[in-house]
Amino acid sequence: MKTNKNISTNNNRIAILGAGESGVGAAILAQQKGFEVFVSDFGKVADKYALVLNENKIAWEEGKHSESEILNAVEIIKSPGIPDTVSIIKKAVENGISIVNEIEFASRYTDAFIVAVTGSNGKTTVTSWIYDAFVKDGRNAGLGGNIGKSFALQVAQENYDYYVLELSSFQLDNCYQFRPNIAVLVNISPDHLDRYNYKYENYIASKFRITQAQTADDLFVYCADDEATLNYLAENKIQAKTAAFSIKNKVEQGAYLENEEIKINLNNKTFNMSIHKLGLVGQHNIYNSMAQAIVGKATDLKKDAIRESLQNFKNLEHRMEKVLKVGGIQFINDSKATNVNSTWYALESTQASLVWIAGGVDKGNDYDALKHLVDQKVHTIICLGKDNRNLHKAFGTCADLMINVQSMDEAVKVAHHFANKGDSILLSPACASFDLFENYEDRGRQFKKAVKNL
Repeated sequence: MKTNKNISTNNNRIAILGAGESGVGAAILAQQKGFEVFVSDFGKVADKYALVLNENKIAWEEGKHSESEILNAVEIIKSPGIPDTVSIIKKAVENGISIVNEIEFASRYTDAFIVAVTGSNGKTTVTSWIYDAFVKDGRNAGLGGNIGKSFALQVAQENYDYYVLELSSFQLDNCYQFRPNIAVLVNISPDHLDRYNYKYENYIASKFRITQAQTADDLFVYCADDEATLNYLAENKIQAKTAAFSIKNKVEQGAYLENEEIKINLNNKTFNMSIHKLGLVGQHNIYNSMAQAIVGKATDLKKDAIRESLQNFKNLEHRMEKVLKVGGIQFINDSKATNVNSTWYALESTQASLVWIAGGVDKGNDYDALKHLVDQKVHTIICLGKDNRNLHKAFGTCADLMINVQSMDEAVKVAHHFANKGDSILLSPACASFDLFENYEDRGRQFKKAVKNL
């Protein structure tokens, strides 16, 4: 291993970059496994995480990355939010230090059955829906990854038989030996291209890392209607067994739609259910329900548990969440729609005439796919962001009115002013939130607060 001449490597030392949910969870697990641990965050560490680190007597710093404390580690566990282009990561690579993430690290210390879900849109819903079915079946299961508690923290403190993990492309980027028993790829559409040198093929390859360590004993579940997924599979061999889901064509192993009924066939295990009984509406949720049901059959969940979950599962916070109806106008919080494809699903599944609140940090978005829906359904667009030029360029001829605003309070008040009775006001930004908000949760909660203050 090549090392900096001035820094010697400690084979029992792990440095963790980022003191958020994943970093602190990884720190606790690493300490439990006997490693000397150091946590470094270039920003400010939240009080709740500082308290946990102090209680566990774990060394940490904030506001900097001290090379002398980091580059002597045998391994670095990196927060998924930290790009490979930052200085400390480049120096770690130059010094031959192993760089992984919390998911890769934690998976070394559990023999639990793992269901991992990724995709550009719907992965939170699918992950939560699968977990809900596991709970209804009485399985001893944990929920983690990009949702819920840190996977590493649960491995350290719990004894689950199953984990259902939501994984972003960022979380998959530093996975190498992580091997889910079932991997689910919901769909792929352009997102986070700024992180992937604006190359769609790099982003697609990142998503498929979920399959890289799978064997013939494992299962890969994918959407047979997704062009990017099919193109990749045509050129790359997957070691795992496969099951597909489609609303367009019949599939031999997996799920398909026939006469408005979902039909599941997996190794001669069958399950049928009318789409009109699903707890979540919209075409995208037919896909999501199929993914849930395939995993349910693959893990031998009882049909009653799968059916009850499909029927009774409710929308998650910030995902097509109905907030309030004010003066006959329905407010809908879809703040989690951080890309074009996710907003397409929101517009597609909303029937009322719309005032649409959009905008934020544009990640190289191509808005063409939304234009016909905006033409059909949207009369007013509220542009919420520091730079709205791309929105105006894309939709200037689609909506009757476009208005720029600089705060959520202003966005909600202006939207309400221009909405008519019977309309819906939809917050579905199609952009990241980091220009005006901490994250999409902060954006969604500010929206709900502003609606309640009308």
